[in-house]
Amino acid sequence: MYDTIEEFLRSHNNLMPIMYSYSDIKKMTGGFKDKLGEGGYGSVYKGKLASGRIVAIKILGKSKANGQEFINEVATIGRIHHTNIVQLIGFCAERSKRALVYEFMCSGSLEKYIFSQKQDVALSCEKIYEISLDIARGIEYLHRSCSVQILHFDIKPHNILLDEKFKAKVSDFGLAKLYPTENSIVSLLAPRGTMGYMAPELFYKNIGGVSYKADVYSFGMLLMEMVGRRKNLNAFADHSSQIYFPSWVYDQFSEGKDIEIEDATEEEKKLTKKMMIVALWSIQMRPSDRPSMNKIVEMLEGEVESLHMPPKPFLSPQELHQLDVGINMKAPALPNSSNDRTDSENSVASPT
Repeated sequence: MYDTIEEFLRSHNNLMPIMYSYSDIKKMTGGFKDKLGEGGYGSVYKGKLASGRIVAIKILGKSKANGQEFINEVATIGRIHHTNIVQLIGFCAERSKRALVYEFMCSGSLEKYIFSQKQDVALSCEKIYEISLDIARGIEYLHRSCSVQILHFDIKPHNILLDEKFKAKVSDFGLAKLYPTENSIVSLLAPRGTMGYMAPELFYKNIGGVSYKADVYSFGMLLMEMVGRRKNLNAFADHSSQIYFPSWVYDQFSEGKDIEIEDATEEEKKLTKKMMIVALWSIQMRPSDRPSMNKIVEMLEGEVESLHMPPKPFLSPQELHQLDVGINMKAPALPNSSNDRTDSENSVASPT
């Protein structure tokens, strides 16, 4: 594994991030005394550069994928700079000692703000909208504005970080893949991502090929949770119809009802409806029915009156189970599963 990493670093010696020694990392963190968090990847510590800049340092644990998560991070985030992408400042790779040095995002992850019941961490509807635009612009940049196409494959609340002004940045590129921009379909040996945010084509091959539209789906599921301030799948919901939130939202809108928000202004109701419609378009089952991130940015920036409802995204747990079982243990074939970028992008925001 270490040879793989070192070979990668030798062949990519023009990377922008700084290479630090492990003794540098220990000095930055003051001997790893200020721990910010921990996950399956390892631990994150607060550190300080010689310049005085505060940073977040991820110390990677034992890799389960031949060091590929480390290589993915350095290869993707290490070559780009965008206001809505967390900046990788440097890294350390001394055999088993591996670390990644990021800009410090003092407000932490989006997850604690949208799922918390505490009033002191609640975000306004307008702030949720601004964050959704930040995320969409960050993903759009990955898909269309780099010299290569970067597919993230793990868009979720935990991987969206917020700075002191609550500006959102996409982070954690451990599962990312790089592809030439002319490649519309990508090849994967196995599904990747987090359950609940993974696009159906990662499991059901007859729906359509895997492409940048997988990130669009994950964004839609994330946006749904941001607006609803709850997990999309909630077995403890008051009514069975609300267990799978996207289906309930769709039914509400189809019946001409708004999503009830306590003390919401008319402007907040409009923002909520706009974000929900964009989310419903983004989680369509067929990749070809989902808009691109470029179109999603346009939809979010536009007026809600210019949007119309998409077809129902048949993705409730019960329907997914039926698709999984199918006839002779195969999912039913779906027509018109072309994955061309232009498929539905021009019709999504047409007037009602």
